[in-house]
Amino acid sequence: MGKAVKGTFKQYFELFFCFLRLGCTAFGGPVAHIAFFRDEFVEKQKLLTDGQFTTLVAICQFLPGPASSQLGIALGQKKAGQLGGIIAWFAFTMPSAILLILFAMSLNSLENSALFNIAHGLKLAAIAVIIHALWQMMNNFCKDKTSIFLMLAVTLLMSSFTAIWLQFVAILIAACIGIWVYQHKPAKTESELSLPINQTTANISLVLLATGLFGLPILAYQSELLSLDLFDSFFRIGATVFGGGHVVLPMLKNEIVAAGWVTEQNFLAGYGATQAVPGPIFTFSAFLGAANELSTYPVSTAFICLSAIFLPSFLLVNISLYYWQFVQHNSQFKNALIGINAAVVGLLLSYLVNPVAIDLWAKPQDLALVSVLTLLVFSKKIPIWMIVILTGIISAFAF
Repeated sequence: MGKAVKGTFKQYFELFFCFLRLGCTAFGGPVAHIAFFRDEFVEKQKLLTDGQFTTLVAICQFLPGPASSQLGIALGQKKAGQLGGIIAWFAFTMPSAILLILFAMSLNSLENSALFNIAHGLKLAAIAVIIHALWQMMNNFCKDKTSIFLMLAVTLLMSSFTAIWLQFVAILIAACIGIWVYQHKPAKTESELSLPINQTTANISLVLLATGLFGLPILAYQSELLSLDLFDSFFRIGATVFGGGHVVLPMLKNEIVAAGWVTEQNFLAGYGATQAVPGPIFTFSAFLGAANELSTYPVSTAFICLSAIFLPSFLLVNISLYYWQFVQHNSQFKNALIGINAAVVGLLLSYLVNPVAIDLWAKPQDLALVSVLTLLVFSKKIPIWMIVILTGIISAFAF
């Protein structure tokens, strides 16, 4: 347990192109990314069982920062060690980061209507992928009355209220119910995780995280370097924001616009463009770096901001997943996972209820297209990545 793993060149090569393909086609936000990851690494590659995958999702939901990116990092580590995690993040993140850097450098010359039409169609394809993934997860984790009740209760709660802290409360309550209800049921081992993270890596990550949180502000205050100020701001946001990309918006606005680094108009334009590209929403940081009005090197500034906001994710994944391996063997934790798995399905399902189902109901043509795409995904006759690409091409002419 916790033994360091080194991948082969072939593994690194295959991992890079696997995540690059996902980074170019994974539209639809974090929930869609989780569905794409599940299809690739549970259904196709059999890297994890459904239980192990859902456990990883639950852990990443509890961490500050971008949950889907942290999940991708963990999957890369599982496949090919620490370097595998870096390769997975790089390949998954770079397509959207590069597009946003180009957008930032061409703010006054781009015509975006066709691009946004394509993005709209791609997001509809992502909904079909989510529906398929959730259907399979429900079949695996919601088999008795208690788990079905937990799934429905969390779905109702999270689709009715938008407070981010509720998802943590819901998962904790589901864990307690799992411990209580399943205390006399033999605990299963299918959700146990074995990850290539050793104690040295976890300890170094903890020291780096603490140094970044407490040391960077001091250095930035004493220095006049713009790059250090930016790294401090984006590192602090990446290490402390809960709730993902939509919650990071006001934090970034307070830091970036208030400091005079980016105008409010460009900030909002960049955020709109971020919604139209694949990959994680946190790549918005690359746009903000490239659009910084005080920087004379937009590309290098973009990568400073991008690396700073994602660096805490690597450190938090190393720390949390290393120590998780020591508590997961406890029988009460295993029973808690039954409740947590049902709650995670309910949490993801709530996204389909609000806002997706509400928006689709108001647009019959979108509802019809999603229905057709869902049938195609369930048929498994066409690869998901091909369905996504074909939908994008059709959307350029249909909307």
